[in-house]
Amino acid sequence: METAYAVETSKSVSDAVVAVLKAVEQKGWAVFAVIDLQERLIAKGFAQKPVKVIEICSAKHANAMLNKNRLVSLCMPCRIAVFEDGKTRIATMRPVILAGMFDGISVQDVELIDADLRTIVDAAA
Repeated sequence: METAYAVETSKSVSDAVVAVLKAVEQKGWAVFAVIDLQERLIAKGFAQKPVKVIEICSAKHANAMLNKNRLVSLCMPCRIAVFEDGKTRIATMRPVILAGMFDGISVQDVELIDADLRTIVDAAA
């Protein structure tokens, strides 16, 4: 099973971030933060291509996962990365991998979260 889901887009990184924010809102999730890793690394003297990380959360899904195993909080909130590596890509970690990482978390528990994240990524592309 793939650990990440990624798609290419013809959008710029900035436009793709805006598209992700809109797709997150349309799906009923909340945006916690947008982190500009390129900016932070340049400030420390490192050259880096554009990469932004959008932290998002579904309260319903987060509550359900925390009620099953509080250690899953180590993987919260969900993140979507938008980056440039010759092309602009939008990617997210596949929550289905959590089923093998934490007791009490099954593939069925995270299938809807996984589907929501893939829908958000696809809508933003």
